[in-house]
Amino acid sequence: MKIKYDNNGLVPAIIQDATTKNVLMLGYMNEEAYKKTIETKKVTFFSRSKQRLWTKGEESGNFLNLVGLKNDCDNDSLLIQVNPAGPTCHKGTGNCWGEDNTPNYGFFSTLEAIIAERVANKDTAKSYVASLFSKGINKVAQKVGEEAVETVIEAMDNNDELFLYESADLLFHYLMLLQAKGFTLKDIEAELKGRHK
Repeated sequence: MKIKYDNNGLVPAIIQDATTKNVLMLGYMNEEAYKKTIETKKVTFFSRSKQRLWTKGEESGNFLNLVGLKNDCDNDSLLIQVNPAGPTCHKGTGNCWGEDNTPNYGFFSTLEAIIAERVANKDTAKSYVASLFSKGINKVAQKVGEEAVETVIEAMDNNDELFLYESADLLFHYLMLLQAKGFTLKDIEAELKGRHK
């Protein structure tokens, strides 16, 4: 792989979780750190403050296990995908921006957070979610069943707009049912991954 190192013999290395796709940290590699990373399968940097090679996790045990590595279009930065063995940041967080390294399913994750917040606030007068949750899990489950039937009916029709509308209702209520049972999309993902062969 061709790498353009800067005038100090370094190249920026962006570290990304191979599973969650979250950016975990930024480090710098010289040629020796790059070679050691390839050889050991543990991400190694050149520490600018210590002026030596530094394998992430050498003291904490929170190694960054190499999954893949690629160069950008100009060959002057690396994207390194890893399986982290514990928190990435020395402050104990999942990444160096103080965030947890949790899966993100785009707007579905946002929707999960909104549902959780509305359930916690219990404002049944202003929130449909809180109102439905206040009626108990049987009502939430019943609503999922109703939306599933409506989705199936629309699937057999030729109105794509109504099919998508009912599909969105089904998914929304299913996210509510997951939370009512104490689960999230992450749990469903784990179950599906376990079935994948």
